[in-house]
Amino acid sequence: MIRDFLFATWEGGGNIPPTLGAVRRLVERGHRVRVLADDVLRPDMTAAGASFVPWQRAPNRPDRTPASDPLRDWEAEGEGGGLIRLLDRISIGPAAAYAADTLEELRRQPADVVVSCDLLFGPMIAAEATGTRLALFGPNISFVTPIPGVPPMGPGMMPPATPEEHAQAAAVRAWFADVMTAQLPVLNAARAGFGLRPLTDTFEQPARANRVLLATSRAFDFPAEQLPPELRYVGPMLEQPHWVGTWQSPWSEADAQPLVLVALSSTFQNQAATIQTVLDAAAELPVRVLVTRGPALAGAALRLPDNAVAVDVAPHDEVMRVASIVVTHCGHGTVMRALANGRPMLCLPMGRDQNDNAARVVARGAGLRLTPDAKLTEMRTAIAELLREPTFAAAARRLGAAIATAEPRSALVDELEALASSFRGSVAA
Repeated sequence: MIRDFLFATWEGGGNIPPTLGAVRRLVERGHRVRVLADDVLRPDMTAAGASFVPWQRAPNRPDRTPASDPLRDWEAEGEGGGLIRLLDRISIGPAAAYAADTLEELRRQPADVVVSCDLLFGPMIAAEATGTRLALFGPNISFVTPIPGVPPMGPGMMPPATPEEHAQAAAVRAWFADVMTAQLPVLNAARAGFGLRPLTDTFEQPARANRVLLATSRAFDFPAEQLPPELRYVGPMLEQPHWVGTWQSPWSEADAQPLVLVALSSTFQNQAATIQTVLDAAAELPVRVLVTRGPALAGAALRLPDNAVAVDVAPHDEVMRVASIVVTHCGHGTVMRALANGRPMLCLPMGRDQNDNAARVVARGAGLRLTPDAKLTEMRTAIAELLREPTFAAAARRLGAAIATAEPRSALVDELEALASSFRGSVAA
């Protein structure tokens, strides 16, 4: 049976390729899909087969320039500042606006399921207010749904083994809970505007979802003691946005030197200085270096050594097929692509989910981790070690193979179809 799905998302960089993959798979199965999102995403979403509806009251990015990015200075406010900025500017602060836009679209045309980015609390409110089934779609490891046994997201912790590590994990969870609790008055004010009762815990809102679908793999995540009943791993979705274009290697086919891909985010994370250090570190190594600046740094000036080329964008899948290693900020999408191609990584996490992705890469032996402000000599040593020691590539291939077989390609569509078939919401007038 053909179903109607309403996606609600935002331009957050790494969340978009998995969303495109989800939309395309539903359309291929014959379903009707609409997407509520930032104007800049219209070309991608329509190309995937969805009808597009722009945000009207909610934040709406017209382009991918740093000036339009509400999180462009993610770490400007010190430790935890990035998370607070995310909650204030995207997740909960504008929840009433996101909810109003979502409700308006549901009144115009009801949906069998609202599929909301797991970071957007406003569409969750609208789904609850209209009695519409709700699936939260997470483009990486779990953010709003705690998983017993899996370290809390943020600092990039390994699974705790000692009493001290358990205490540290508990402290991080308590801090995160305090940050979320501080948002409760704003969340309850938004809920009141739609006739919903106040919550006593901010986490109650996402906990009301019928499904939490994570576009990552159980083979990549750390082992859980027990999965929450509504949570499913549906596997990574490595769709590429239309703007990546094509790539023609600037090097001769006879050039056998290892290729190092430097890919440090499509969004602005003040990464130019880190890219330059990587370039300087690789200048004295017998390698070729390709830097993809990304839309946020398009045209940015870099000092390129003789063995390096910089482009604004390139299709990473094509490049990774011939690369030897990937130097990355460890965004989830880049990590999944690298592992799918069996490429070890030098992880330079800058925040968001990146520390936690890096922890999983390093724990499986598929890469090394440094801070983004690491010294030139440290980066040169790490790049050389990744190229010299074959165990890193072998581990990346093993992990990539495990991810490829852990979840069936149909997992997301199967879950959403089952959810849509279980209930038909009625939208309030």
